[in-house]
Amino acid sequence: MGEDCTEIAVEVRELTRTFGVRKALDRVSFDLPKGAFLSIFGPNGAGKTTLVHVLTTLTAPSSGTATICGLDVVEGAVELRSRIGLISHNPLLYPDLSALENLEFFADMYGVQDAADRVRELLVAVELDHRRLDLVRTFSRGMLQRLSIARALLHHPDVLFLDEPYSGLDPHAMEIFDSLIAQIREDHTFVMISHDLSKGLELCSHALILARGKVVLSEARSEIDEERFVATYRSTVGTGVS
Repeated sequence: MGEDCTEIAVEVRELTRTFGVRKALDRVSFDLPKGAFLSIFGPNGAGKTTLVHVLTTLTAPSSGTATICGLDVVEGAVELRSRIGLISHNPLLYPDLSALENLEFFADMYGVQDAADRVRELLVAVELDHRRLDLVRTFSRGMLQRLSIARALLHHPDVLFLDEPYSGLDPHAMEIFDSLIAQIREDHTFVMISHDLSKGLELCSHALILARGKVVLSEARSEIDEERFVATYRSTVGTGVS
């Protein structure tokens, strides 16, 4: 059984992931306390998405370890999936089901209690209740992202992973997302990939810069010198792989 995320929600030690001869992650290590919000920055090819894929059990590490709430991402993967949520470029929704049917399916899969009430609550929160019976394939990119947010929150995950969550959102959808994050901020630990320095730093309690699979800088927000941080980030941009 996993721990209750009483102190450290995410613990990463010497995490390495190789694809052929390329190291997408190269001995990455960091800790993230429960309730923290980590923003991960870095150029294209830095290893950001690979890191999130390993932490969300979508990709196995080549070496090193990672635990979420005390659960190893490899050995405890099955149980861990019920403790985490993921919002990514792929909305992970079924296009030929309605919004309501999608959320009902995932609620059933996660064993959500009072599922009907929870589904309706989230549809209202992401302002899609009026489209609940419409097929998801008729939705705009912004609507898909809003529904994927509801999907990720259904089971009250301990840790929520956000892979460029603002991508494709119109200004109104961004406002909805910001409002949701503010409402649930105290109840979850967050790990977010972002290319938007100002937004990422605005939200985070901790920040990390990756370049070529290595941790270049990892600091608590309260310790960050923004001018130095921005300069460090900019110096990594040219090291990316497009």
